[in-house]
Amino acid sequence: MKTEHNPNIDELLVKSMLDEASVAEQIEIKQWLLDDDDNQRYFEHFELIWNESKRIARMSTVDENAAWERFKARTRAQERETEVIPMYPKPVFRILRMVAMVLMTAGVGWLGYLFSTRSTPREMLTVRSGMETLTDTLPDGSVVTLNRKSSISYPKDFDGKTRDVRLTGEAFFDVKPDKSKPFLISVNDVTVKVVGTSFNIKDNAEKTEVIVETGIVEVSRDTQRVRITPREEAIIVKASAQMRKGVAADEFHNYYRTRRLFCDGTPLWRLVEILNEAYEADIVIGNERLRNLPINTTFDQNSLESILGVVGETLSLKVEHHGDQIILK
Repeated sequence: MKTEHNPNIDELLVKSMLDEASVAEQIEIKQWLLDDDDNQRYFEHFELIWNESKRIARMSTVDENAAWERFKARTRAQERETEVIPMYPKPVFRILRMVAMVLMTAGVGWLGYLFSTRSTPREMLTVRSGMETLTDTLPDGSVVTLNRKSSISYPKDFDGKTRDVRLTGEAFFDVKPDKSKPFLISVNDVTVKVVGTSFNIKDNAEKTEVIVETGIVEVSRDTQRVRITPREEAIIVKASAQMRKGVAADEFHNYYRTRRLFCDGTPLWRLVEILNEAYEADIVIGNERLRNLPINTTFDQNSLESILGVVGETLSLKVEHHGDQIILK
Protein backbone atom coordinates (compact mmCIF):
# COMPACT_ATOMS: atom_id res chain seq x y z
CA MET A 1 0.00 0.00 0.00
CA LYS A 2 1.09 3.59 -0.41
CA THR A 3 0.35 4.47 3.21
CA GLU A 4 4.09 4.04 3.86
CA HIS A 5 4.76 7.07 1.68
CA ASN A 6 2.80 9.22 4.12
CA PRO A 7 3.68 8.32 7.72
CA ASN A 8 1.16 10.86 9.04
CA ILE A 9 -1.87 9.47 7.23
CA ASP A 10 -3.24 7.57 10.27
CA GLU A 11 -3.17 10.74 12.35
CA LEU A 12 -4.88 12.66 9.55
CA LEU A 13 -7.57 9.98 9.27
CA VAL A 14 -8.21 10.12 13.02
CA LYS A 15 -8.56 13.91 12.88
CA SER A 16 -10.96 13.52 9.96
CA MET A 17 -13.07 11.01 11.90
CA LEU A 18 -13.21 13.50 14.79
CA ASP A 19 -14.11 16.38 12.42
CA GLU A 20 -10.94 18.17 13.51
CA ALA A 21 -9.05 18.14 10.19
CA SER A 22 -8.25 21.49 8.65
CA VAL A 23 -9.11 22.32 5.05
CA ALA A 24 -5.51 21.67 4.01
CA GLU A 25 -5.53 18.30 5.80
CA GLN A 26 -8.82 17.34 4.17
CA ILE A 27 -7.30 18.12 0.76
CA GLU A 28 -4.25 16.01 1.63
CA ILE A 29 -6.49 13.05 2.56
CA LYS A 30 -8.50 13.37 -0.66
CA GLN A 31 -5.31 13.43 -2.74
CA TRP A 32 -3.98 10.38 -0.87
CA LEU A 33 -7.20 8.49 -1.64
CA LEU A 34 -6.89 9.35 -5.35
CA ASP A 35 -3.25 8.24 -5.52
CA ASP A 36 -3.89 4.51 -5.34
CA ASP A 37 -6.77 2.01 -5.08
CA ASP A 38 -5.02 0.38 -2.10
CA ASN A 39 -5.30 3.67 -0.21
CA GLN A 40 -9.07 3.64 -0.73
CA ARG A 41 -9.29 0.07 0.60
CA TYR A 42 -7.12 0.96 3.62
CA PHE A 43 -9.40 3.91 4.36
CA GLU A 44 -12.48 1.67 4.16
CA HIS A 45 -10.89 -0.77 6.66
CA PHE A 46 -9.93 2.11 8.94
CA GLU A 47 -13.44 3.62 8.80
CA LEU A 48 -15.07 0.22 9.35
CA ILE A 49 -13.04 -0.42 12.49
CA TRP A 50 -13.57 3.12 13.76
CA ASN A 51 -17.37 2.90 13.40
CA GLU A 52 -17.53 -0.62 14.86
CA SER A 53 -15.48 0.39 17.88
CA LYS A 54 -17.80 3.36 18.52
CA ARG A 55 -20.82 1.10 18.28
CA ILE A 56 -19.40 -1.46 20.67
CA ALA A 57 -18.16 1.26 23.00
CA ARG A 58 -21.71 2.57 23.37
CA MET A 59 -22.94 -0.91 24.35
CA SER A 60 -20.00 -1.81 26.59
CA THR A 61 -20.39 -1.66 30.39
CA VAL A 62 -17.05 -3.26 31.31
CA ASP A 63 -14.05 -1.76 33.11
CA GLU A 64 -11.96 -0.42 30.22
CA ASN A 65 -8.76 -0.03 32.29
CA ALA A 66 -8.91 -3.66 33.37
CA ALA A 67 -9.55 -4.68 29.77
CA TRP A 68 -6.52 -2.70 28.65
CA GLU A 69 -4.31 -4.44 31.19
CA ARG A 70 -5.52 -7.84 29.94
CA PHE A 71 -4.82 -6.73 26.38
CA LYS A 72 -1.24 -5.67 27.28
CA ALA A 73 -0.59 -8.93 29.11
CA ARG A 74 -1.77 -10.96 26.13
CA THR A 75 0.33 -8.84 23.78
CA ARG A 76 3.50 -9.33 25.86
CA ALA A 77 2.95 -13.08 25.83
CA GLN A 78 2.90 -13.08 22.04
CA GLU A 79 5.85 -10.71 21.48
CA ARG A 80 8.39 -13.52 21.02
CA GLU A 81 6.54 -14.98 18.02
CA THR A 82 4.77 -11.94 16.63
CA GLU A 83 6.29 -9.37 14.31
CA VAL A 84 6.69 -6.00 16.00
CA ILE A 85 4.52 -3.31 14.47
CA PRO A 86 5.90 0.25 14.73
CA MET A 87 4.11 2.56 17.15
CA TYR A 88 1.77 5.18 15.75
CA PRO A 89 2.16 8.86 16.61
CA LYS A 90 0.94 9.57 20.13
CA PRO A 91 -2.59 10.93 19.33
CA VAL A 92 -3.33 7.93 17.15
CA PHE A 93 -2.06 5.48 19.77
CA ARG A 94 -4.52 6.86 22.30
CA ILE A 95 -7.38 6.26 19.87
CA LEU A 96 -6.20 2.74 18.99
CA ARG A 97 -5.74 1.97 22.68
CA MET A 98 -9.38 2.81 23.28
CA VAL A 99 -10.41 0.68 20.28
CA ALA A 100 -8.29 -2.24 21.48
CA MET A 101 -9.77 -2.12 25.00
CA VAL A 102 -13.32 -2.22 23.76
CA LEU A 103 -12.81 -4.74 21.00
CA MET A 104 -10.75 -7.19 23.08
CA THR A 105 -13.40 -7.11 25.79
CA ALA A 106 -16.19 -7.71 23.32
CA GLY A 107 -14.30 -10.58 21.72
CA VAL A 108 -14.12 -8.90 18.30
CA GLY A 109 -10.96 -9.21 16.21
CA TRP A 110 -11.25 -5.95 14.32
CA LEU A 111 -7.95 -4.52 15.54
CA GLY A 112 -6.09 -7.63 14.49
CA TYR A 113 -7.87 -7.44 11.17
CA LEU A 114 -6.59 -3.89 10.65
CA PHE A 115 -3.00 -4.86 11.36
CA SER A 116 -3.14 -8.05 9.29
CA THR A 117 -4.61 -6.30 6.26
CA ARG A 118 -2.06 -3.54 6.60
CA SER A 119 0.96 -5.80 6.97
CA THR A 120 -0.14 -8.56 4.58
CA PRO A 121 -2.43 -6.91 2.02
CA ARG A 122 -4.30 -9.15 -0.37
CA GLU A 123 -3.02 -8.56 -3.87
CA MET A 124 -5.77 -6.96 -5.96
CA LEU A 125 -5.88 -6.48 -9.71
CA THR A 126 -7.76 -3.59 -11.33
CA VAL A 127 -8.73 -3.59 -14.99
CA ARG A 128 -9.97 -0.38 -16.67
CA SER A 129 -11.60 -0.18 -20.07
CA GLY A 130 -10.75 3.43 -20.94
CA MET A 131 -12.46 4.69 -24.10
CA GLU A 132 -13.08 1.23 -25.59
CA THR A 133 -15.02 -1.79 -24.37
CA LEU A 134 -12.82 -4.53 -22.93
CA THR A 135 -13.25 -8.25 -22.19
CA ASP A 136 -11.38 -9.86 -19.29
CA THR A 137 -11.25 -13.42 -17.93
CA LEU A 138 -11.29 -13.68 -14.12
CA PRO A 139 -9.24 -16.21 -12.08
CA ASP A 140 -12.16 -18.70 -11.94
CA GLY A 141 -12.78 -18.61 -15.69
CA SER A 142 -15.72 -16.21 -15.51
CA VAL A 143 -15.76 -13.64 -18.31
CA VAL A 144 -16.60 -9.96 -17.89
CA THR A 145 -17.11 -7.37 -20.63
CA LEU A 146 -16.57 -3.78 -19.47
CA ASN A 147 -18.33 -0.89 -21.15
CA ARG A 148 -16.32 2.27 -21.79
CA LYS A 149 -15.06 4.22 -18.75
CA SER A 150 -15.60 1.27 -16.40
CA SER A 151 -13.35 -0.76 -14.12
CA ILE A 152 -13.32 -3.96 -12.10
CA SER A 153 -11.12 -5.00 -9.18
CA TYR A 154 -10.59 -8.57 -7.98
CA PRO A 155 -7.99 -10.66 -6.11
CA LYS A 156 -5.26 -12.51 -7.94
CA ASP A 157 -6.86 -15.77 -6.79
CA PHE A 158 -10.34 -16.58 -5.50
CA ASP A 159 -8.99 -18.59 -2.56
CA GLY A 160 -11.67 -17.73 0.02
CA LYS A 161 -15.24 -18.92 0.53
CA THR A 162 -16.59 -16.39 -1.99
CA ARG A 163 -15.50 -14.83 -5.27
CA ASP A 164 -15.49 -11.10 -4.53
CA VAL A 165 -15.13 -8.36 -7.14
CA ARG A 166 -15.82 -4.62 -7.17
CA LEU A 167 -17.32 -2.82 -10.18
CA THR A 168 -17.39 0.80 -11.23
CA GLY A 169 -19.49 1.74 -14.28
CA GLU A 170 -21.10 -0.96 -16.43
CA ALA A 171 -20.26 -4.57 -17.24
CA PHE A 172 -21.75 -7.82 -18.50
CA PHE A 173 -20.84 -10.93 -16.49
CA ASP A 174 -20.85 -14.55 -17.63
CA VAL A 175 -20.12 -16.31 -14.35
CA LYS A 176 -18.68 -19.82 -14.22
CA PRO A 177 -20.90 -22.05 -12.04
CA ASP A 178 -19.57 -23.00 -8.59
CA LYS A 179 -22.24 -23.66 -5.96
CA SER A 180 -19.63 -23.99 -3.21
CA LYS A 181 -18.26 -20.48 -3.81
CA PRO A 182 -20.82 -17.72 -4.55
CA PHE A 183 -19.82 -14.85 -6.83
CA LEU A 184 -20.29 -11.45 -5.14
CA ILE A 185 -20.14 -8.10 -6.93
CA SER A 186 -19.99 -4.87 -4.94
CA VAL A 187 -21.27 -1.72 -6.67
CA ASN A 188 -21.22 1.12 -4.14
CA ASP A 189 -23.73 0.02 -1.47
CA VAL A 190 -25.35 -2.62 -3.69
CA THR A 191 -24.34 -6.29 -3.65
CA VAL A 192 -25.12 -8.75 -6.46
CA LYS A 193 -24.86 -12.45 -5.57
CA VAL A 194 -24.85 -15.32 -8.07
CA VAL A 195 -23.60 -18.88 -8.46
CA GLY A 196 -23.45 -19.30 -12.23
CA THR A 197 -25.37 -17.02 -14.57
CA SER A 198 -25.12 -14.11 -17.04
CA PHE A 199 -26.34 -10.60 -16.40
CA ASN A 200 -25.62 -6.90 -16.90
CA ILE A 201 -24.89 -4.32 -14.18
CA LYS A 202 -25.01 -0.61 -14.89
CA ASP A 203 -24.18 2.01 -12.28
CA ASN A 204 -24.36 5.78 -12.70
CA ALA A 205 -25.02 8.85 -10.59
CA GLU A 206 -28.79 8.27 -10.43
CA LYS A 207 -29.25 4.53 -10.13
CA THR A 208 -27.88 1.00 -10.24
CA GLU A 209 -29.55 -1.38 -12.69
CA VAL A 210 -29.21 -5.17 -12.90
CA ILE A 211 -30.71 -7.13 -15.85
CA VAL A 212 -30.55 -10.94 -16.02
CA GLU A 213 -30.07 -12.97 -19.20
CA THR A 214 -29.67 -16.47 -17.71
CA GLY A 215 -29.96 -17.98 -14.23
CA ILE A 216 -30.99 -16.31 -10.98
CA VAL A 217 -29.45 -13.20 -9.44
CA GLU A 218 -29.91 -11.88 -5.90
CA VAL A 219 -29.61 -8.11 -5.47
CA SER A 220 -29.37 -6.56 -2.01
CA ARG A 221 -29.02 -3.15 -0.46
CA ASP A 222 -29.06 -2.72 3.31
CA THR A 223 -32.00 -4.84 4.49
CA GLN A 224 -33.69 -5.02 1.07
CA ARG A 225 -33.25 -8.09 -1.12
CA VAL A 226 -34.81 -9.24 -4.40
CA ARG A 227 -34.27 -12.20 -6.73
CA ILE A 228 -34.55 -11.72 -10.47
CA THR A 229 -34.69 -14.20 -13.34
CA PRO A 230 -34.14 -13.90 -17.13
CA ARG A 231 -35.52 -10.67 -18.69
CA GLU A 232 -36.19 -9.24 -15.23
CA GLU A 233 -34.45 -6.22 -13.77
CA ALA A 234 -33.74 -4.72 -10.38
CA ILE A 235 -33.37 -0.94 -10.16
CA ILE A 236 -31.95 0.80 -7.11
CA VAL A 237 -32.52 4.56 -7.02
CA LYS A 238 -29.66 6.27 -5.17
CA ALA A 239 -31.59 9.33 -4.03
CA SER A 240 -33.98 7.18 -2.00
CA ALA A 241 -34.19 3.82 -0.27
CA GLN A 242 -36.24 2.50 -3.18
CA MET A 243 -35.48 -0.84 -4.83
CA ARG A 244 -37.88 -2.09 -7.45
CA LYS A 245 -38.18 -5.26 -9.51
CA GLY A 246 -39.74 -5.47 -12.95
CA VAL A 247 -39.53 -6.79 -16.50
CA ALA A 248 -36.82 -5.33 -18.75
CA ALA A 249 -38.55 -3.15 -21.36
CA ASP A 250 -35.90 -3.63 -24.07
CA GLU A 251 -32.51 -5.14 -24.89
CA PHE A 252 -30.53 -1.93 -25.11
CA HIS A 253 -28.24 -3.07 -22.28
CA ASN A 254 -26.54 -5.25 -24.91
CA TYR A 255 -25.57 -2.46 -27.29
CA TYR A 256 -21.94 -2.10 -26.18
CA ARG A 257 -21.35 -5.86 -26.61
CA THR A 258 -23.31 -6.56 -29.81
CA ARG A 259 -23.20 -3.11 -31.47
CA ARG A 260 -26.85 -3.72 -32.27
CA LEU A 261 -29.91 -1.66 -31.35
CA PHE A 262 -33.10 -3.71 -31.61
CA CYS A 263 -36.23 -1.54 -31.64
CA ASP A 264 -39.62 -3.20 -31.24
CA GLY A 265 -42.23 -0.49 -30.78
CA THR A 266 -39.56 1.53 -28.97
CA PRO A 267 -40.66 5.11 -28.19
CA LEU A 268 -38.48 7.81 -29.73
CA TRP A 269 -37.43 9.24 -26.35
CA ARG A 270 -35.95 5.88 -25.31
CA LEU A 271 -33.96 5.49 -28.53
CA VAL A 272 -32.65 9.05 -28.17
CA GLU A 273 -31.63 8.28 -24.58
CA ILE A 274 -29.55 5.28 -25.60
CA LEU A 275 -28.06 7.06 -28.65
CA ASN A 276 -26.86 9.91 -26.45
CA GLU A 277 -25.20 7.38 -24.18
CA ALA A 278 -23.76 5.09 -26.85
CA TYR A 279 -22.40 7.84 -29.11
CA GLU A 280 -21.83 10.53 -26.45
CA ALA A 281 -24.17 12.76 -28.45
CA ASP A 282 -26.46 15.65 -27.54
CA ILE A 283 -29.74 14.78 -29.26
CA VAL A 284 -32.96 16.50 -28.16
CA ILE A 285 -36.56 16.10 -29.26
CA GLY A 286 -37.81 19.48 -30.35
CA ASN A 287 -41.53 18.79 -29.94
CA GLU A 288 -43.16 17.04 -26.98
CA ARG A 289 -45.74 15.28 -29.18
CA LEU A 290 -42.94 13.36 -30.93
CA ARG A 291 -41.58 11.70 -27.78
CA ASN A 292 -43.68 8.52 -27.92
CA LEU A 293 -43.60 7.85 -31.66
CA PRO A 294 -42.81 4.12 -32.01
CA ILE A 295 -39.84 2.73 -33.94
CA ASN A 296 -39.66 -0.83 -35.33
CA THR A 297 -36.27 -1.61 -36.82
CA THR A 298 -32.80 -2.95 -36.01
CA PHE A 299 -29.64 -0.87 -36.28
CA ASP A 300 -26.63 -3.14 -36.70
CA GLN A 301 -23.27 -1.40 -36.20
CA ASN A 302 -24.58 1.74 -37.89
CA SER A 303 -23.07 5.18 -37.57
CA LEU A 304 -25.01 7.84 -35.68
CA GLU A 305 -25.70 9.76 -38.88
CA SER A 306 -27.06 6.63 -40.53
CA ILE A 307 -29.36 5.89 -37.58
CA LEU A 308 -30.69 9.43 -37.46
CA GLY A 309 -31.28 9.33 -41.21
CA VAL A 310 -33.44 6.21 -40.87
CA VAL A 311 -35.30 7.70 -37.89
CA GLY A 312 -35.98 10.91 -39.77
CA GLU A 313 -37.24 9.12 -42.85
CA THR A 314 -39.33 6.58 -40.92
CA LEU A 315 -41.05 9.11 -38.66
CA SER A 316 -41.05 12.01 -41.15
CA LEU A 317 -38.81 14.11 -38.90
CA LYS A 318 -36.28 16.82 -39.62
CA VAL A 319 -32.79 16.29 -38.24
CA GLU A 320 -31.15 19.68 -37.58
CA HIS A 321 -27.59 20.26 -36.40
CA HIS A 322 -26.88 23.29 -34.22
CA GLY A 323 -23.22 23.10 -33.28
CA ASP A 324 -22.79 19.95 -31.24
CA GLN A 325 -26.51 19.64 -30.59
CA ILE A 326 -28.88 17.62 -32.79
CA ILE A 327 -32.58 18.52 -32.77
CA LEU A 328 -35.34 16.22 -34.01
CA LYS A 329 -38.39 18.14 -35.26
